[in-house]
Amino acid sequence: MQEKLADSGGPTAAAARPPVRKTGFGRRIGRLLGGFTSSLATIASYPTGAAGLAIIAFFVVLALSAPWVAPHAPFDVLTGESKQLLRLKPPSAAAPFGTTNQSMDVFSQVIWGSRIALLVGLTAAVGSAVLGTLIGLFSGYFGGRTDDILMRITDVAFGIPFLPFALVILSITGPSLAIIITLIVCFLWRTTARVVRSQVLTLRQRPFIWAARAAGTSEIKILFVHIAPNVLPLMFLYMAIGVQAGVMLEAALAFLGFGDPNLISWGRMLNLAFKAGAVRTAWWWVLPPGLSLSLFVIAIFMVTRAYEEALNPRLRQM
Repeated sequence: MQEKLADSGGPTAAAARPPVRKTGFGRRIGRLLGGFTSSLATIASYPTGAAGLAIIAFFVVLALSAPWVAPHAPFDVLTGESKQLLRLKPPSAAAPFGTTNQSMDVFSQVIWGSRIALLVGLTAAVGSAVLGTLIGLFSGYFGGRTDDILMRITDVAFGIPFLPFALVILSITGPSLAIIITLIVCFLWRTTARVVRSQVLTLRQRPFIWAARAAGTSEIKILFVHIAPNVLPLMFLYMAIGVQAGVMLEAALAFLGFGDPNLISWGRMLNLAFKAGAVRTAWWWVLPPGLSLSLFVIAIFMVTRAYEEALNPRLRQM
C-alpha cells in the first residue's frame, strides 16, 4: 500500500521530498524583514507607538491614493460658474480647505504634498541609515587606520552646518528634489555611523565572534552575518529619526524658497502663502500644511519614543 502511495505522489512521497532550503542571501533578507516586522510589532505594543503608527499609516494611504482622492491636480486653477477666478476663497463645498491667491485648491495641494513628504523622508532615511551603518560597521570592526580615516571624515561632516551648506549648493545647482535628498543624506548619516561604531566596538569582543574567527570564518562574513544583525535595531531606530529629520529639513528648505518649483510640498505651500502676504489674512492656506507637517513629525516622534523605550527599558521609568 505504501509503495502505491509513493508511486502516486501521495503523503509518503511528499514526506520523502527534501525540504526546500533558502540560499544564504534569502536567509539574510528573511532576517532583515523579520527584524523590521518584529520592530513594528514592538512599537505597536506601546500606546504611543500604536497611535504614531496609525497616524503615519493614514498619511501613507493618503499619499498613495492622491491621484484618486485629490479632486484636482496641485497646480490646477479653479474658476466659478461665470469663469471668474476663485482667489483666496475661504473653505466651501467646492474647495474644502479654501483656495490660494492663484485660485488653486489648498485641499488638493495638501494631499499631493504628503507624497513629497513621504518620498523625501523615506528616501533620505533609508539612504542615511544604510550609509551610516556601513561606515560604523567597517570603522568599529576593523579599527586602526580604517577607523581613523572614517571617523575623521565623520568629524568633518559634523563640523559642516546643514542649512548654510545646503543653501550654497542649491544656489549653484538650482532647486531639485534629488539634490535636496542627497544633501539630507549627507547630513544625517553622521550620527548613525557614530552610534553603530560604538555598538560594534562592544560586539567584536563577544565570545561568539571569537568562536567564529576560530572556526575560520572570513572577516567580511563575520561583519555582515554575525555583527550586522545585532545592530539592526539601532539602524531601524535612526531610520525612523531620519524620516522625521528629512521631512523637517525639506520643509525648511522649501519654506526658504529652495524647494523644487515643479512640485508642491507642505513647506512650499507655507512659502507661497508667506510671499503672498496671506499668513494673517488667509488662515485656511497656512493652517492645513502647517498642521499636516506638525502631525506627521509628532507621529514619528511617538514611534521613535516607543522604540527607544523597548530598546532601553530604563526609559520606561521616566
